[in-house]
Amino acid sequence: MNRPTTGHSARAQPNHAGRWMVFFAALIAVAPWFFGSPFSQAVLTQMGIAMVACLSFNILLGQGGMLSFGHAVYTGLGAYMAMHVLQWSGAGGWPVPISLIPLVGGICGMGFAVVLGFVTTRKSGTTLAMITLGLAELVFAMSLMFSDFFGGEAGLSGNRVQGMPVWGVDFKSQTQVYFLIGAYTWVCVGLMYAFTQTPLGRLLNAVRDNAERLSFIGYQPQRVRYLAFIIAGFFAGVSGGMAVVHFEIVTAEVVGAARSGAYLLFTFLGGSGFFVGPIIGAVGMVVSGVLLSEWSAAWLLYLGLLFVGMVMYAPGGLASIGVWHLRWMSAHACARLWGWYGAMLASAVLACLGATSAIEFFYHQQLQTTTGQPMRWLGMPWDTEQALPWLAAALALFSGLACLAFFKRRWQQALAEIEPLQRQGKT
Repeated sequence: MNRPTTGHSARAQPNHAGRWMVFFAALIAVAPWFFGSPFSQAVLTQMGIAMVACLSFNILLGQGGMLSFGHAVYTGLGAYMAMHVLQWSGAGGWPVPISLIPLVGGICGMGFAVVLGFVTTRKSGTTLAMITLGLAELVFAMSLMFSDFFGGEAGLSGNRVQGMPVWGVDFKSQTQVYFLIGAYTWVCVGLMYAFTQTPLGRLLNAVRDNAERLSFIGYQPQRVRYLAFIIAGFFAGVSGGMAVVHFEIVTAEVVGAARSGAYLLFTFLGGSGFFVGPIIGAVGMVVSGVLLSEWSAAWLLYLGLLFVGMVMYAPGGLASIGVWHLRWMSAHACARLWGWYGAMLASAVLACLGATSAIEFFYHQQLQTTTGQPMRWLGMPWDTEQALPWLAAALALFSGLACLAFFKRRWQQALAEIEPLQRQGKT
């Protein structure tokens, strides 16, 4: 499956960008009425924070072709600086409004990107990736050494409920925090999309595709990469400041390699070649970290299997899969495909059910039998000492895979019949 470039994907529907932004704003506005519990709104708030972080990372990866293993440095350092400003404001310093704390994080993240990005962007490719990894490890080590600034292992904490309420807004409720983060998310998404349409955004695509040819026509690839790095650092810092307002605590984890790896992993899974890809990845990042981790102890294994499968069969990410299939669904003759789509979906669900059942049985067998707790899966008790659960899981897995292979062939045959008609404009 071909992976379209970010530049082409951004130009695909230029006239619909405003409509999508209006839809996004409406979605942010009505979400609290459908998800009224504080927990649900907290999850939505974390999705907004992750969206800004992943989109800022995709400025480097998807648009500029700069693989970074240390993007959490800028989200994390922006968060630390924003937390210091929050503490300082609460202790009687300059009365910085809570609503401006994310902007403080953005300015500080941009400042660190100005300093560190000058060194990082002097090289490209693998060398750049190794430099970002080295800087990430350096900053993480410093977070444990300089406890006066980073707070050591305990980190820093603050209080967003301080000062006089403005128009009755004191950020005590999760709903107020949600709308503040939602507003920042909407503005940042719009600005980062606008960046893809600017001459600098186009030059960044050219640097990614062929930096040597760009230098032949008079541009400096290093300067383009440096400017893009600064812009990405700003939005990364905004994400860190948003996290300060939401969590009210910053620890060394925010600058760690695991956080940088999460940005890379989920941006890739979402689809770095599409603007919407990191948004999809950010949703998956929060769902896996907050919900999937509570559902299963094997959630990291599922995540690893998903990543391997995407690399092998859909390197363009989930967004590329959606765009490719939507192209066929827009054709009138695609009605022939719906039955095969449904059959493949049912087969895939059956195969996944068998695979997850086997994994859960194995985890229970290895980790939880010593506790004496019975195994409950899909609302039913299972005795993993017996052969029946394992046979049922294997039967579901192999039956699902066999049906999926059969229906996929029939779907491909129907697709081959439709394709000539679509090329002739008859669908």
